[in-house]
Amino acid sequence: MLSPKALIAVGFSLLAVPAALAQADVTTLATVPTTPAASAALTLTLESASNIERRTVSYLCNDESALSVQYINAAPNFLAIVPVEGQNLVFATTLSASGARYVSGPYEWWSHQGEATLRDLMQDEDAVPLVTCTEASNTP
Repeated sequence: MLSPKALIAVGFSLLAVPAALAQADVTTLATVPTTPAASAALTLTLESASNIERRTVSYLCNDESALSVQYINAAPNFLAIVPVEGQNLVFATTLSASGARYVSGPYEWWSHQGEATLRDLMQDEDAVPLVTCTEASNTP
């Protein structure tokens, strides 16, 4: 568990933070490539009335791939970091009748009772998911 106020750094190297934020817990989440020779980093500050939870879940998928998805729960912000086409994308939670549904650009990541699907929302509503996965492990 992270403290109720945590600084989340997206990037494999930590960014310099202002002195006022230096006491915050810092967690490295994902690299955001901009070109093959360069990368960029993004820092998000999340505040929550309760503790902030970060967990990593491993999934085994129907295309024989394995996905490692990071979940950041900092009410009212709920995020998932999902690898898509070689990039780690930040997904934000959205309304769901059941399970946890996240979106990032044209993609939807939906998990429910140990099963998860990744869809391209630009495809037809009845299109087969890009990948269907089953939870393999859950790491704090």
